[in-house]
Amino acid sequence: MTADLTSRIDLLFPSRISFGTGAAAEVGRWAASRGLKRPLVVADAFNVPRIASLGFSGEVACCSDFPPEPDAAALERLLAEVRRADPDLVVGFGGGSAMDLAKLAAVLPGSGQDFTAVVGAEKVATRRTALAQVPTTSGTGSEVGTRALVTDPATLNKLAVQSVHMLADFAAVDPELMASMPRAVTVSTGVDALAHCVECYTNKHAHPLIDLYVEEGIRLAGRFLPRAASDRADREAQAGMALAALYGGFGLGPVNTAAGHAVAYPLGTHHHIAHGAANALIFPHVLAFNAPAVPERTAGVLRALGLTVSSEPKAVFAAAYKWCVDLGCKMRLSDYGVPEADLPAMAREAHANRRLLDNNPRDLSVQDILAIYRSAY
Repeated sequence: MTADLTSRIDLLFPSRISFGTGAAAEVGRWAASRGLKRPLVVADAFNVPRIASLGFSGEVACCSDFPPEPDAAALERLLAEVRRADPDLVVGFGGGSAMDLAKLAAVLPGSGQDFTAVVGAEKVATRRTALAQVPTTSGTGSEVGTRALVTDPATLNKLAVQSVHMLADFAAVDPELMASMPRAVTVSTGVDALAHCVECYTNKHAHPLIDLYVEEGIRLAGRFLPRAASDRADREAQAGMALAALYGGFGLGPVNTAAGHAVAYPLGTHHHIAHGAANALIFPHVLAFNAPAVPERTAGVLRALGLTVSSEPKAVFAAAYKWCVDLGCKMRLSDYGVPEADLPAMAREAHANRRLLDNNPRDLSVQDILAIYRSAY
């Protein structure tokens, strides 16, 4: 597969991105310079005690009552708090869930639109509240993205909202915030960042302008994720993974993920497997499945990771699987207590996710997905 140089692509970045040690404290200074006086921080519980690192000098409202895979009910609780606080600035401070919820908290209150009205692409009417994003994991790249994902409690499907109005005004990426992550979180979020880059690079809509970022993101993950996992005090490794996640985020808007994420989603929504851990479990299976359709790019992924180069599916799978195992990833669905009887329904649900599967370079049937689940069982 050769990316088409003539195809049109639109790139949207926050007006300001601050990267490096101490970047988080720039949020408070940036807000003060714009006369923003009523900040509200959407933070997961782990990060609530660290809000002072954002550099605000006055009182800060905080919302943290949501689970790792937030559903529509959690969103409604958050929106009620936002309406009471009436902020002029919303800050997402945490992993992907906190940042996704912050996007919706910035656009929905006072808009006359509810969540169901904006599910889909470009249905958000406007945004009247400033938005800043501060990631504390090296994974999602959501700080520079325009999508937010919320789980439908009735169907357990991921509902996606995409809007230019949800692009942050300011993104602060501070690798110091990632140093306190436990090893398991470092690994799972790091593999999520890698999966973003790989799925953009092997995507049917791959573009040279995005290849520039995601190829480097793969190389950064290959070089730095094992180091970051082994030594959370390795500041260079933490910075390298923060950059890999940022580069993956650059690819999510114009290109997006594909089969890897579609097949991984039911693991989180049905069985509460952490998103990054689910992606790690699925990653070698989908990379190998796609190899016949994108042999050169598959070989390029292994090369960038520092692995033995091949485009033969069995060799691709073996190399990628061992890389994940060496990081300490759990690579069996049975390790997470997933009932084998659930696999067919999960396969049907993943197959229905055309938003992502239609980006994949090779078509997957329900039986193909079921075969991946069974191989991973």
